Amino acid sequence: MAGEPASKPVKAAKTPAAKPASKEPVLLSGGNPQIPKGYGDAPVQAYIAAMPGWKSAVGRRLDQIIARTVPGVQKAIKWNSPFYGVQDQGWFLSFHCFTRYVKVAFFRGALLNPEPPGESKQKEVRYLDIYENDVIDEAQFEDWVKQAAALPGERM
Repeated sequence: MAGEPASKPVKAAKTPAAKPASKEPVLLSGGNPQIPKGYGDAPVQAYIAAMPGWKSAVGRRLDQIIARTVPGVQKAIKWNSPFYGVQDQGWFLSFHCFTRYVKVAFFRGALLNPEPPGESKQKEVRYLDIYENDVIDEAQFEDWVKQAAALPGERM
């Protein structure tokens, strides 16, 4: 309309440039890799590859023993940790990186014979902590895995 000031052109809002995706997973406290939740072998292998230093070799060895001991084992990444289970039975084991060790959790560990050494606040859970220079008793670990896989697992 005549006599009214001309309207100012609207400027497009600036949007921040998208950051390029990082190829290296973020390491959370204790060096635990932050891997997106996922099912199958691929996310578990990504987690193991991202485990820092000597812990990656421990993760690879644990994964090999579990896969050999429990043919057809189900794998997943949940809560930034690899989980292992038996279809229609649930999850029986998980592990997690901490600053100085890898903690293996047997969800029904109190029912294993002998029980893994680490106690938990949860009645049935038992832990095995593996430090850098520890030698894994593979025969004992395999036996625990075999026993754990035969028990009803956690539904998560």
